[in-house]
Amino acid sequence: MCVAIPALIRSIDNDVAQVEIGGITQQANLQLCPQAKIGDYVIVHTGYAINILDQEEAKETLELFESIARVAAEEEN
Repeated sequence: MCVAIPALIRSIDNDVAQVEIGGITQQANLQLCPQAKIGDYVIVHTGYAINILDQEEAKETLELFESIARVAAEEEN
């Protein structure tokens, strides 16, 4: 099973984007999403951006993940 989390494109150099996921920056290849631009949210899988997300959908997904993390943290305490 694979969990996909939206990553925000911060910069682009040729086919490689610097994306941010939860404050962590990593590289993502944009060959599968050549129309992606700075400020877009993409789904990254094995180093490749595989889909561009609508900004609202991305924000809703990130909020859901934050809620899940809060509940998990509460259950640990």
